[in-house]
Amino acid sequence: MRDIDAAEQWLESWAAGVDENARRAVELSRRVSALTAEARSHDGLVTVTVGSSGQLEHLHIDDRARQLTGAALSAEIMTLIGRAQARLSARVAEQVAQTVGADTATGRAVIHAYAARFPQPPPEADDGHAR
Repeated sequence: MRDIDAAEQWLESWAAGVDENARRAVELSRRVSALTAEARSHDGLVTVTVGSSGQLEHLHIDDRARQLTGAALSAEIMTLIGRAQARLSARVAEQVAQTVGADTATGRAVIHAYAARFPQPPPEADDGHAR
C-alpha cells in the first residue's frame, strides 16, 4: 500500500511539474511574440524597428537622408536592421530568464535559436551610432 501511495504522490508531483513547465513556456511564447527592438542611426536620419521574428516592422527615413547616396542609405538600413535584430535576441534572452529559465533545456534552445539567427554585431561594427 505504501508503494502505491508513494507512486501516486510521485505521479502527482511529476504532473504538477509538467503543468508548471507548460505554463511557463506559454508565458514565454506570449512575451516573445510581443517583443520589438529598435535601432537608430547616429544622425537620426534612419530608424528601424523589428518584430518578434526579426522582420522589419517600421522604417523611418528622415527627408534629410536625401543627402546620402543610395548605396550609403541602403548600407545604413541593413546595418540598423542587424543591430535591432541583435537587440531583439538579447531581449528574448531576458524573457527566457524570467520565465522558463536560461538554464533549462527549453531556455537554452530558445536563446541559441535567436543568437544563431541574430548574432551580436562585431564591436567595430557597433560603433554606438545606433540607439
